Amino acid sequence: MLRQHKVPLDREPQSQSSFGSKFVNARENMATVDSSLVAHLPLFAGFSTEDLNDILREARSLRFAKSRNIFEQGEDAHSFFVLLHGHVRASKTTPTGEQVVVRYVAPGETFGVATAIGLQRYPATASAVDDSVALAWPSATWPRLVARFPQLATNTLQAVGSRLQETHTRVVEMSTQQVEQRVAHALLRLAKQAGHKVDHGIEIDFPISRQDIAQMTGTTLHTVSRILSGWEQRGLVESGRQRIVLREPHKLFVLAEETPGASEPR
Repeated sequence: MLRQHKVPLDREPQSQSSFGSKFVNARENMATVDSSLVAHLPLFAGFSTEDLNDILREARSLRFAKSRNIFEQGEDAHSFFVLLHGHVRASKTTPTGEQVVVRYVAPGETFGVATAIGLQRYPATASAVDDSVALAWPSATWPRLVARFPQLATNTLQAVGSRLQETHTRVVEMSTQQVEQRVAHALLRLAKQAGHKVDHGIEIDFPISRQDIAQMTGTTLHTVSRILSGWEQRGLVESGRQRIVLREPHKLFVLAEETPGASEPR
């Protein structure tokens, strides 16, 4: 995982983003990034230092304050991104107005790659969960970059394929599992993606609310609150304001995988 501090960028004077007024609070700068610091990221696998420097030369660094939208569902897909620092939530609004959390983006991951999969508009909204830094490339550069560096397309599609598999897994969970199992699976995935060890367990390394978990698992805030309160009493988790620690991740795994003996509300 990319380290969560001291992102080394040689910064130019900051200016307002050219991507639109919603980026007024996002500081933008053309950045010189040390390629050795990002060469290990999945998007850049297989590139020489020279080629990677050419790709990075097309990027700009953007900083997003917590809770700011990076782009919105249905908006023209103007850019694609690699997250360097922080966390990003991807969410969709259904035709009936319900919010669904699609996934969380961790440092080192790509997002906003609508152009790579043939979409002209973003299929979801991306918002900064905490103060975040990303590299951004204009979508107009994608055809030229992949023509020159076909491995870039291969790496991107591998990432998209992995996320599609994750989506399939969640669809199966929603169709076949009780809500307690779904919540356990969601917390375990988040801990694997963005967890760090603390004295009393594994803490999810970004702010996440019970409402977020409900929107990830297709249930209600009341149900998630009841489940987490019960788990706290059993010593499985510890939760506070937008904070969750998995105190007994192995027991949560067993709970997630077991065949439920009683029905839970869905």
